[in-house]
Amino acid sequence: MRHNKKFNHLGRKSAHRKAMLSNMAASLILNKRIITTTAKAKALRVYVEPLITKAKPENNTTTETGSSNRRVVFAYLQNKYAVTELFREVGPKVATRPGGYTRIIRMPENRKGDAAEMALMELVDYNEVYTREGQKTTKAKTTRRSSKKAAPKAEAPVAEAPAEAPAAETEVKE
Repeated sequence: MRHNKKFNHLGRKSAHRKAMLSNMAASLILNKRIITTTAKAKALRVYVEPLITKAKPENNTTTETGSSNRRVVFAYLQNKYAVTELFREVGPKVATRPGGYTRIIRMPENRKGDAAEMALMELVDYNEVYTREGQKTTKAKTTRRSSKKAAPKAEAPVAEAPAEAPAAETEVKE
């Protein structure tokens, strides 16, 4: 019976599962997005988000705590390049975010071989489509629209000017 066993075993022994999640977490940190199955993405989210929390600058106030957090994260990732990337770039970028550092987007097509549901997993702050800079440009467009309401008043005198021009041409012909 599986009483009180809440995590997904993913059809693997514990050592294989830990190694797989470690490699996937390192790939996610280094590449900022990966494509995997939906079940693996959900298991990876539980695995990688506490590691990203440990890399935030507010958790590394003293050098002793910072190096301790680095050692703990390295024990999970076993990849010194991923640990360096996590503490130098990813941690400071998500410093203001209270949690939810990853996003899982389901892909429209299943995998060909076994029809497994596929998903794109990415770090939230590294997608330019959803960042706040994109929202600032839309706000600028709304202010331009409000200034266009004054433009039709300027077009009314322009419409009267062409009506006078043909009259002047007829006078020249006579």
